[in-house]
Amino acid sequence: MAQLTDIETWVFDLDNTLYPPSMALFPQVNAKMTAYVMDMLGLPRAEADALRHRYYEDHGTTLAGLMEHHGVEPDPYLVAVHDIDFSVLSPDPALAHAIAALPGRKIIYTNGSAPYAAEVAKARGLDGLFDAIYGVEHAAYHPKPSARAFETVFGAEALTPAKAAMFEDEARNLRVPHEMGLTTIHVATTSAPEDHIHHHTSDLTRFLQTLLA
Repeated sequence: MAQLTDIETWVFDLDNTLYPPSMALFPQVNAKMTAYVMDMLGLPRAEADALRHRYYEDHGTTLAGLMEHHGVEPDPYLVAVHDIDFSVLSPDPALAHAIAALPGRKIIYTNGSAPYAAEVAKARGLDGLFDAIYGVEHAAYHPKPSARAFETVFGAEALTPAKAAMFEDEARNLRVPHEMGLTTIHVATTSAPEDHIHHHTSDLTRFLQTLLA
């Protein structure tokens, strides 16, 4: 934990990071994205779902691919795909206590929208704990893992990379933060033994509790 002793800014991804994948919130978003592609391009479900996934792999988000190749307006899309049932999430008092106890600033940075992130935080009992919430709209719709996205958001936050840490479930989204000088923590069931990841945990709450002990 040596790299985490002087952290002043704690950056948290949202989906499958501030809640476990078992709560199955993001599959709803995926279904909404597929439906949006079906309606917009007139594709059958299987083709739309494949295109959704391909754009995610190639562009960082489905939205980025739709904007580049089909001129999709981002704001109506973000509203539509985040119109989901948040009741699958439950509050986590232990996680809330651990985040509250962290010294310095705490922020959320997601490839989703900031209003969506606020709803997730509220459903998890984490509202009021974060000093700022940054959505993809704050990076001019450039998504992680793009360097431009990180530079825009971290510049707006005016964080000092050597004194910042980022928690993220997507290993590829930690490469640029590592290159910028942040300490990186991969939050996932399976570890990714890559040079740009400093720490791995399958349990964010326990990791923070250990850090604060």
